[in-house]
Parts: sequence; structure tokens; C-alpha cells
Amino acid sequence: MPARTWKTHPAYFVLLEILAKKNAMTDVELFDAMREDFEDMGSKDFNELLMRLEISGKIRTSSMARGKRRIEMVG
Repeated sequence: MPARTWKTHPAYFVLLEILAKKNAMTDVELFDAMREDFEDMGSKDFNELLMRLEISGKIRTSSMARGKRRIEMVG
């Protein structure tokens, strides 16, 4: 079994860095970008992370067509 190492940055920090570079993305694009650094992240973990960041006022999500969401930085 391969050895696991601790990540140097928490998932919310990486998500905010990605959004800072791109400004706004769909949830599918952002999930794929997050999976590059966090291979074991599932959709449930991703949605919980989005919910926490939206409640804390860091991001804003808005609905698009057919179950897609647009995610953008606030301020």
C-alpha cells in the first residue's frame, strides 16, 4: 500500500486559489480541478466544502441550466 502524506494546504485554500485565478467556474470544472490535488475527494466532500465557503461569505453559487452551478469569488 502506498504511503500517504499530509497536504500542505487545506482543500478550502486550494479551492479559493483556483477561483482567484479563474474568477468564476462551473461546479464540474472546479471539481475536476480539485481532483488533480485531492484524488480521494468525492462529490459529497466537494459539496460540503462549497456549502461551508458560501455560508462564510467567501464564494457565491448560482444555478445555471440543468443542474449546473456557477461558482465565483465574493469581493
